[in-house]
Parts: sequence; structure tokens; C-alpha cells
Amino acid sequence: MKLKGMGTSTGNVQGKVRIIKSSKDHALFEEGDILVTRLTDPTMVPLMAKAGGIICEVGGMTSHPSIVSRELGIACIVAVKQATELLKNGQVITMDGKSGEIEAH
Repeated sequence: MKLKGMGTSTGNVQGKVRIIKSSKDHALFEEGDILVTRLTDPTMVPLMAKAGGIICEVGGMTSHPSIVSRELGIACIVAVKQATELLKNGQVITMDGKSGEIEAH
């Protein structure tokens, strides 16, 4: 399966998907996981700091996930429709933060 969004912070990353829908999901997040969510907020910054990459369903070049990921130097793709539904926890994916392409393995 391939998905496409807007790449807002460059980097090629392979890692495991971890879908974050609420603060209850934070405890499951591990170093290097790919954070997949609707949109990040300031409570997610500790997760973002240990993420291999970030994928959000909404956002643009100046949205929270885009700005924070550029500051942290990690790949980010936003505007990926239905990412939290199409991707599954633990699924290994490759993401390209420049092109906005995501490939599930």
C-alpha cells in the first residue's frame, strides 16, 4: 500500500507505526516509532522528540507537526488522508519527508 501527503521535513525513515489518538496512547510509544495522528499538539512534543518520523492527517507547511519536526530534524508528512485508519499499529513503513510518499511493507 502506498499513501501520499505533503512532505514538510526531509528525511527517509523506516519504522513501526504507532497511532496516537489520545493521551492514553502515549505510554505505548517507543523510541524510533513513526508517530501517526490526526494533528499533533504541545502534549505530544515528548513523543515527537523520540519519533523516527511524524505523519498527520491534517496540516500544512506551517502547522505544529511541520515546525516541530524541522526543529527536531526528523521527517514529517502532513495532509495524509485517513492515515490513522489505513495504517496499523506495529506495521513497518518507509516514509520520505521530502516527497511525501509512504510505503507500507
